Amino acid sequence: MSNTLTILSALAEPTRLGALSLLWDGQEHCLCELMDKLGATQSRMSRHMRNLKLAGLIVDRREAQWVRYRRNPALPQRTVQLVNAALVSYREDMEQRKSA
Repeated sequence: MSNTLTILSALAEPTRLGALSLLWDGQEHCLCELMDKLGATQSRMSRHMRNLKLAGLIVDRREAQWVRYRRNPALPQRTVQLVNAALVSYREDMEQRKSA
């Protein structure tokens, strides 16, 4: 499993936090869905997903030409707590932006 600095680095980017926010529901999501919801290009989204995968936060599954991502079910509880805290802050920031 990745170390804390690698995980914190992966969490330090808004697009990656947005992707984790969507993936944290435990369901699989295809790259095209993440691109659409986050307004990112395919190359940009793929790069961010690679970062999250290298940090051990997500896993992927290929299905023909599609790649589906989901939260890594084997994450240690301390990592889950760290990501949960980051996502609470991220979602609060997004709500503030919407209401401004």
